Amino acid sequence: MAALMEDRNTVSRDGSVRTLPCAAGKKFYKGALVAVNSGSYAIPGATATDATVMMGIGRCENYVDNSAGSNGDLSVTAMSGVFSYNNSSSADEITRASIGQDCYIVDDQTVAKTSGAGGHRAVAGKVFDVDDNGVWVKF
Repeated sequence: MAALMEDRNTVSRDGSVRTLPCAAGKKFYKGALVAVNSGSYAIPGATATDATVMMGIGRCENYVDNSAGSNGDLSVTAMSGVFSYNNSSSADEITRASIGQDCYIVDDQTVAKTSGAGGHRAVAGKVFDVDDNGVWVKF
């Protein structure tokens, strides 16, 4: 393709919202942490005991029930930004000292300081803040 010789209407997106095909057999609740699996399908955040969770991508914007569906039968909308999720406990509790560091997915509403025993937790995002509401995660 040749270089431009006139103005071009280049379409854009702000990058904060994306719609992804759901993985088979998954149910998403509004506000949940959404991740993608190794097949690039959206899944609710979970500990990846079988290494299928690749990374967190944002907050679920709508309830979607694909529990009886196959890969891609339905889609879910996820928003990037900074959102508050529950903090893990004990040795995996996130403190303000972790601001700017990675945090890890425990489930669709909880994040932890480490990738857990065996390294089975995927990165949710970066710790933006920690307060009485929980851990503010930047996706």
